[in-house]
Amino acid sequence: MLTIVLIDDDPISTFVTEKLISKNVKEPCQFYKYQSAKRALEEITDLKPNYLFLDLNMPEMNGWDFLDKFQPQDEDAQIYILSSSVDERDISKASQYRIVKDYLSKPLIKKYIKHIFN
Repeated sequence: MLTIVLIDDDPISTFVTEKLISKNVKEPCQFYKYQSAKRALEEITDLKPNYLFLDLNMPEMNGWDFLDKFQPQDEDAQIYILSSSVDERDISKASQYRIVKDYLSKPLIKKYIKHIFN
């Protein structure tokens, strides 16, 4: 079973992402959804996610702060930034994090899912 963590303060975006993945990925998935990056950071090491989708613009702790503090125990977690920002500076900054696999713009689409899960 795939463990997927969604970190986004927008519950509608999280709902859409979860439904799209569920409908297009053949393997069973267990989703963990967080509206707070800070809370996700506190619990994530126990989850050992296969995939993590991270929004950048959130209150209290943003996606960049999360990436700076997150220390995965192994390289299994594939992290994708899923943001509404199309700012080249954000895209460039994301590429500087070795743990970030890709920068995707919201909403998640079928083409991205095929790329990620194949």
